[in-house]
Amino acid sequence: MQNWLQIPTDPAFVQNPYPAYDAARAIAPALHWPAYGMTAVFSNAMTSAILRDRRFGREPIKPVDAPAHLLPFYAIEAHSMLELEPPRHKRLRGLVLRAFTSRRIKELGPEIAALCDDLLDQIPQDAPFDLITSYATPIPVIIICRLLGVPESMADQLLSWSNDMVAMYQARRDLLIEERAARAAAEFSGFLRGYVADKRKAPADDLITKLIEAEEDGETLSTDELITTCILLLNAGHEATVHTIGNGVKTLLEQQTPRACLAPDHIDAAVEEILRFDPPLHVFTRICYEEVQMGHQTFQRGDEIALMLAAANRDEGVWEDANTFNPGRPVQTNTSFGGGIHFCVGAPLARLELQIAIPKLFERFANLRITEPPKYANLYHFHGLERLMLQT
Repeated sequence: MQNWLQIPTDPAFVQNPYPAYDAARAIAPALHWPAYGMTAVFSNAMTSAILRDRRFGREPIKPVDAPAHLLPFYAIEAHSMLELEPPRHKRLRGLVLRAFTSRRIKELGPEIAALCDDLLDQIPQDAPFDLITSYATPIPVIIICRLLGVPESMADQLLSWSNDMVAMYQARRDLLIEERAARAAAEFSGFLRGYVADKRKAPADDLITKLIEAEEDGETLSTDELITTCILLLNAGHEATVHTIGNGVKTLLEQQTPRACLAPDHIDAAVEEILRFDPPLHVFTRICYEEVQMGHQTFQRGDEIALMLAAANRDEGVWEDANTFNPGRPVQTNTSFGGGIHFCVGAPLARLELQIAIPKLFERFANLRITEPPKYANLYHFHGLERLMLQT
């Protein structure tokens, strides 16, 4: 198999990885990526097939041999439904969905809208402001605090813990990042353990209480599983929404997109195009559990595979003029929230936040403009802006 010699921390690649994806896909649907030690899959067809094929999964074939300094981090990972396969994954996901219902998410609409209005009220009218810190970041963090029943005064601390843990998945990971992630995992877990104990004594109308009460076939979540689930909901939900708001607003302004696409009868399609065109997560890994033949590619048991979600979303075989942002195009399923049994459980909430937050911003500030060149942060395989300086 031919090598793809792309360095994921290369500054030019971080700022615009899409030409590199196109060039790789033109060679083959899959190439070996030495930087990750994995096969990287670029085509939409193969990516979508692997996401849904039960011969591939997230759980390692052999237990992770974690070094001592990372034991607190992997103690959390051990109970994450994102890292597990059936039957345990099915049990955990089923219990979570009993608490994290579509009805409960829909009920959040007015609350999200009010929060957006409050944040927009605080934006200066006569000076540049950073959209990421003043608007994109607070929305998902505050909403998940309210959902969990955690005081909003904890939002900054939760965000700090989340950022330190999520950094473990970045290509620039080093010993310092690992130490911070382990410390954050221990502190986050310790805080939630005490909080869960309080909720067991004094139940309330919040997600932690509902997770405690969730039961299926006599099974409930253990305290460790409940803690990991709360951490997963915050880490995954926050990261995706923040990056997508920033990437989406940047794209809308740079492309001078007509505001009609943000109208109530068009916003769903616009959000899907934002997710397709510049998604917040560019790589999602899978492990092969048996020999699999796909086209001309053979995967062996134990192979780790990097599914290049952002490359799959720009496949010309699926989307005409795939490198063109077109919020009016017919909606087709993209890979931004994954697929199969590991499809993102928080996707409905993330979509709702985007469908409300982005139109609210442009309704309030009709003449919004970018005041300095946007720059993507060195976060790969996440993809989000360091900041987005705007003026009303």
